[in-house]
Amino acid sequence: MPAESRLADGARLALTTFSTLPVRAGRIDRATAGTAMALAPAVGALLGALLAGVLLLLGAVAPPLVAAGVTVGVGALLTRGLHLDGLADTVDALGSYRRGAAALEIMKKPDVGPFGVVALVVVLLVQTAALADLAARSWPAALAAVVTATAAGRLGVTVACRRGVPAARPDGLGALVAGTVGPVALVAGTAAVALVALAAAPDRPWQGPLAVAAALAVVVGLLRHVVRRLGGITGDVLGATVEVATTLVYLGLVLSG
Repeated sequence: MPAESRLADGARLALTTFSTLPVRAGRIDRATAGTAMALAPAVGALLGALLAGVLLLLGAVAPPLVAAGVTVGVGALLTRGLHLDGLADTVDALGSYRRGAAALEIMKKPDVGPFGVVALVVVLLVQTAALADLAARSWPAALAAVVTATAAGRLGVTVACRRGVPAARPDGLGALVAGTVGPVALVAGTAAVALVALAAAPDRPWQGPLAVAAALAVVVGLLRHVVRRLGGITGDVLGATVEVATTLVYLGLVLSG
């Protein structure tokens, strides 16, 4: 497949996987999936720009907490709530203390258990509180912060799909994308997100990159635990990494703010 065609198909797959943007999917195979997962942070940056616009526009006419709550809701709508669902399913499976197929079976169930509910509540509360804080900051800093957090969340997926991380099942999204991202794409994506993060806290330019690095370190630790417990990654695990990384970056950006 020509490089230009793979890039275009990968971009379309990234957009349809990480957003509800009306884009028709192209060719789908592991090579295309690898490109899509490498481009995930770019899709996150696009979503972040849209969400920052919502936050800043509403913040001009409504209390910061209201603007933040609506922004979190819009974020869920733009992703069909899939990442939140993945977070709940992953936490339920890990919280069951079961391993392998038994834990994977819990992830398949449509209901949400107590561990999943608590995880959702904590993540949504932290994100809303952080966005309320960011809404009161200058618009360039708020824009950079929201873009950084949403891009870092998708960078977590890029990390999860790096070579050496297996899939938990022989089918599904995890099997399609596991091990498809090489080191060059991973380093490039990390550098790009860290560069944007420099503007997220103008008075402390180190804080943004540090927040991204800390979030990715937690994601790596989570992935190791998931591989031990489940045998590898699944689509739900990818959703969980998005929410975990996004939330931790938001938290890191508002500490001592």
